[in-house]
Amino acid sequence: MRKLFALLFLLISGNLIAQEEAELKTQVSHAINEIKDFVAIPNDALEHADINRNLTWLTKKFNERGFNSSVLPTEGESLFFAALPMEDNKPTILFYMHLDGQSVDPSKWDQPNPYDVVLKSKEDDNWKTQAFDSLANNLNYDWRLFGRSTSDDKGPIIMLLNTIDLLKKNKVTIPFNVKVILDSEEEKSSKPLPKAVKEYRDLLKADFLVINDGPVHVSGQPTVVYGCRGITTLTLTTYGPIKPQHSGHYGNYAPNPGFQLAQVLASMKNSNGKVLIDGYYDGISFDEATTEILKSVPDDTETINTNLAIKTPETVGSFYQEALQYPSLNIRGLGSGWIGEKARTIVPESATAEIDMRLVPESDGNRLKGLVKKHIQKQGFYVTDKRPTKAERMANDKIITITEGSVTNAFRTDLDNAYGEFLVKTLKDKFGEDVVQIRIMGGTVPIAPFINELKIPAFIVPMVNPDNNQHSPNENLKIGQIAYGIQAFYGILSTGIGE
Repeated sequence: MRKLFALLFLLISGNLIAQEEAELKTQVSHAINEIKDFVAIPNDALEHADINRNLTWLTKKFNERGFNSSVLPTEGESLFFAALPMEDNKPTILFYMHLDGQSVDPSKWDQPNPYDVVLKSKEDDNWKTQAFDSLANNLNYDWRLFGRSTSDDKGPIIMLLNTIDLLKKNKVTIPFNVKVILDSEEEKSSKPLPKAVKEYRDLLKADFLVINDGPVHVSGQPTVVYGCRGITTLTLTTYGPIKPQHSGHYGNYAPNPGFQLAQVLASMKNSNGKVLIDGYYDGISFDEATTEILKSVPDDTETINTNLAIKTPETVGSFYQEALQYPSLNIRGLGSGWIGEKARTIVPESATAEIDMRLVPESDGNRLKGLVKKHIQKQGFYVTDKRPTKAERMANDKIITITEGSVTNAFRTDLDNAYGEFLVKTLKDKFGEDVVQIRIMGGTVPIAPFINELKIPAFIVPMVNPDNNQHSPNENLKIGQIAYGIQAFYGILSTGIGE
């Protein structure tokens, strides 16, 4: 009799698993169609009309799922807000994603139109286009959808919507109040966001914030990120003769702005990549428990170095995750005169370096910019924020123009936060494997305004594949990650705190 009950249990369990898998695949198929429709609406962050068309589409799709939605005006592009009917006895979860995308250069893509999603399979390291009809009989989780914003960040939005569909189909009571805020200017620094969050504070009020942006860890394991670095920028320009001059007539006489700039930049870092500017790393330390979490991330140094084609990394940190705990100082662009086939035998008029600084919570962006300026002044430069006049040129040996960019602050939630523990446990239970916990990731999302204004913890739960070509030509979303995202959202929205 016991054997019979055991056999029946196994049969029932197997049938339930098969049924759940079939339901999931049906929902993934539906999500693929919605992703195609959504991506077909261009969403260039620089195009106002694009953003408006996306807002209209989102209003329709969220309202179909029972959300109450609003388009929230800001000093820039409008935000999109949606919420399911609220109940006072439930905690509130706020999801943040963004609907805008990076601009595209179609000539760089392996398809005619980056907004027309293409299905591809990989064969012998080459991508082969497949007909969407072939998914009817073979929903291959290794195949991919290619198109702008498939992964960053339209895919996760569709995953959430299709999770709501599946929860309703299974008559699951969501143990949270659910709010969603979608940014329209994430790809151009979200400048209106801090003021908008302050203005709509009551509408956005929640117990915790979950950001669904960026890729899972390269291992493919479920991932929870507790923070991200902020960013600010500087433009540095040095000057030589007021107009480019013949290098034969004036070489050895007219100061060369390229060498001046190179000397300034070289003074900022040592040969191992550590910043030499006084006070740049002040306030940063880790305890033993934090170090253990950093070392628990399954990064493969050999693979990282091979992918970057570098022999030796910089030594700001002793390993990759530790390096991310410090503010960076990066030359993102460098130019002077003409190069390549257009090179001319001249002493250039000016040289320019574009600098970005990734920030951590211990480092204030404005303070770091001040430290850089002070360091440059110590090198004997006259610092101005405008193009120098002829009188200023004649009065100073070395001149540099420094133009400041805006500051997007970093954020980091404590590793022992209860909501973080809930997310980690839920994902571990759902997928049956350890969750990669990342203290702070290298990229930037504009989340600090929510934390500062709403006083809530925030976590990043990424959904997409790590090799998605985010911001680049041939951006893509692995079909298996759509299934992963729906399962992750389903686990979070069907599990109560403490269960």
